[in-house]
Amino acid sequence: MINDTQEAKITEVEQWLVQNKIVDVEIMVSDFAGISRGKLTPRGKFIEGLKSGGHRIPDSLFALTINCDFVGNDFITDLEEDLFLVPDMDTLRLVPWQKKPTACVICDVVRETGEDAHASPRQVLRKVLSLYEARGWKPVVAPEFEFFLLARQENVESAPLPPRGRSGKLSADKGVLSIDALDEFSDLFDDVYEYCDIMNIQIDTLTHEAGPAQFEINVYHGDPLSVADQSFYFKRLMKQVAIRHGMFASFMAQPYADEYGSAMHIHQSIVDVQTGENVFADKDGKDTPLFMSHIGGLQKYIPPLMPLLAPYSNSYLRIGSGMSSPANLHWGRENRSVGLRVPSGGRAARRIENRIAGADVNPYLAIAASLLAGYLGMKEGLSATEALTIPAYDLDSNSLPDHFLSSLSQLDESEVLREILNDEFVTTYVDVKTEEYSANARVLSSWEIRYLLMNV
Repeated sequence: MINDTQEAKITEVEQWLVQNKIVDVEIMVSDFAGISRGKLTPRGKFIEGLKSGGHRIPDSLFALTINCDFVGNDFITDLEEDLFLVPDMDTLRLVPWQKKPTACVICDVVRETGEDAHASPRQVLRKVLSLYEARGWKPVVAPEFEFFLLARQENVESAPLPPRGRSGKLSADKGVLSIDALDEFSDLFDDVYEYCDIMNIQIDTLTHEAGPAQFEINVYHGDPLSVADQSFYFKRLMKQVAIRHGMFASFMAQPYADEYGSAMHIHQSIVDVQTGENVFADKDGKDTPLFMSHIGGLQKYIPPLMPLLAPYSNSYLRIGSGMSSPANLHWGRENRSVGLRVPSGGRAARRIENRIAGADVNPYLAIAASLLAGYLGMKEGLSATEALTIPAYDLDSNSLPDHFLSSLSQLDESEVLREILNDEFVTTYVDVKTEEYSANARVLSSWEIRYLLMNV
């Protein structure tokens, strides 16, 4: 049974759907890869489900690899038990690219007992935020998304190619920070900004990055859960807009072997809930012990959390490439060669830019990982290393895991992270990522064909 408050909210939602002439509603959750999974349901059926609690989805969706192979374990079995979807009405949006008036909503996921589904990425982020809340702290985050526009090709296994812009010229030039390069795709980005406005995705700056047809769009800073929801929506929106302009958009970390990779840099700071002040700097603008401990936590705990920041073998092609991609966890002020950069600014703007995460991450999990590492540093009173004032690309100290399986092992064996993130999530995530790695390793590479096939 629903209470009076819930019934009033459902009535409000139904009125909104009617006013916007909504025909269908996309009910969705994020899987480990950040892919939208769920159902498309008629408006009336959606409202019925809200009243009865009847929106369900099998728990097996959290045990799917990127190519939809099922990896069962003791937590998620072949029984494929139902989970109950709880739509978060703060995420209810219009879907601007659908021909029929359509809405979408992101759901939390619970078991029949009411217990959270621990494998849900959105619940993982909620759990990390609850740790901050218990101490009277409120994180603020702002992600920066890098991505490539690619020429449309029918064969999904074809090597990526840059698209042609408005002039008809192939966009193969690097064009770093070029306004003319932005103009080549101005029609596409006009639609991106229009659709983001419709979906209340708060983006601001657009720049051309260093790769061919590589761009960066920043999501405005705010509450981590809201920002993660917007980021989840944005990646889907960007791909849909590109398709409608005869291209593809890719958030793969390293789509071109010899070019710059794509990151999702995470700017993060912490506010005291009672005072509203940034706890990273004192009234004189000097670094606080909490600030240094937050950095210390990032330096200590990012290695075992790397599978959430670099979730595929391809992710490691970007890391340590020397092409504006960090190779270690040194920190420094206005130093883009380090993994943890501190931008200039006064007390309110004091923050850390985590430059480790690739654009291929699940936004919920990457933000959760970065905030959790910093939180543990603050909780444990960890110390940070000295700030680095020289380029860090060639330094071996404060190194990151050098292999995907190495990072998976560190996550799997971390008792601290298992206690916080729950055995169900850690075990299932490691199982899924191990299977993805194995599937990738079973594919014959072009290097093997070129150098081994006829030579050994």
